[in-house]
Amino acid sequence: MGIRAAVMVEPRASIALWEIDDPVVEEGGILLETVASEVCGTDVHLHHGRLDGVPYPIIPGHVSVGRILEARGVDRDALGEALHPGDVVTFYDVHEVCNACYHCTVANQPNRCPKRRVYGITYSAQDGPLGGWAERIYLRPGVRVLKLPERLTADDVIGGGCGLFTGFAAVERSDLCMGDTVVVQGAGPVGLAAAAFAQLRGAGAVVVIGAPATRLSLARELGADLVLSLEEHPLDARADAVRGVTQGRGADVIIEASGNPAAISEGLNLLRDGGTYVVGGHYTDTGTVQINPHTHINRRHADILGQWGTDFRHIVRALHMLARHREKLPFHKVIGARYGLDEADRALDDVANLRVTKAIIDPKL
Repeated sequence: MGIRAAVMVEPRASIALWEIDDPVVEEGGILLETVASEVCGTDVHLHHGRLDGVPYPIIPGHVSVGRILEARGVDRDALGEALHPGDVVTFYDVHEVCNACYHCTVANQPNRCPKRRVYGITYSAQDGPLGGWAERIYLRPGVRVLKLPERLTADDVIGGGCGLFTGFAAVERSDLCMGDTVVVQGAGPVGLAAAAFAQLRGAGAVVVIGAPATRLSLARELGADLVLSLEEHPLDARADAVRGVTQGRGADVIIEASGNPAAISEGLNLLRDGGTYVVGGHYTDTGTVQINPHTHINRRHADILGQWGTDFRHIVRALHMLARHREKLPFHKVIGARYGLDEADRALDDVANLRVTKAIIDPKL
């Protein structure tokens, strides 16, 4: 029996429907029935050809939730929870790090391992169902699987998607202190998660800059104290608003989650002297921007940090926080629309044009 999959054949081409062979489940492997897979900004960038090293054709969908159909020699998840057929799980999409290079063994940064592979991004469709836009997903031996905590549904997790984990990672990277004023640039899934986790970490005030209005409404639900619309508040008005809530100093922490190069210079101008700026929205190359090293960085005594993707610990801790604070973190509300495999082109277009905040591929539709 074959597996229906939505395949990104090459950049800018229409998504094709393929039927691929069911994999032979190896010892240590798991076969999932796909419950839901996200369509995120990275998938749009993949469709536009903005990420190097992508082995088109690919089956996109790097963050997914699935139900165990078969597990061969695997009876525990990565944290020791018992696994059974029918359990709903998610998994860490980064795989095949070498555990031998400098980044793996010395720097403790396996996400920078040159041999890393990523489900839905760096595996070819010829390799099998190694992405979520398919009826089934094959988890190769060694993929880190996590059973969903009892309090969480698939929608809770996939509504945040990779943005849930990246936003968590950006907040952790910022090392923000209780009482800090935090500005989040961008109200997409990464920005929404950053705002939510900044609030949970004890921020004194959380300001979200973004658009459209529907996303800013979600930002308020997830913990933003003040939202500033890119459509209604000009650049100077946004700066005045941030100064107004910081007694003129500027924000202690700014998290860039927009993926727009223009946000960088604005963010540095909104930062207080000695503040921390985390760039988390530029997973792919969207262009350059001009900054002044003296006024933006050195004289400001700024800490500027990058957060590219996530590590396994971010997945674990974000899910734990989501389960504990589910009422405060209604990420299921971020889901804007669901699409079948044959509607993947429309899903990509809706995400690219901000018609929905989080689009979900459901192969059963």
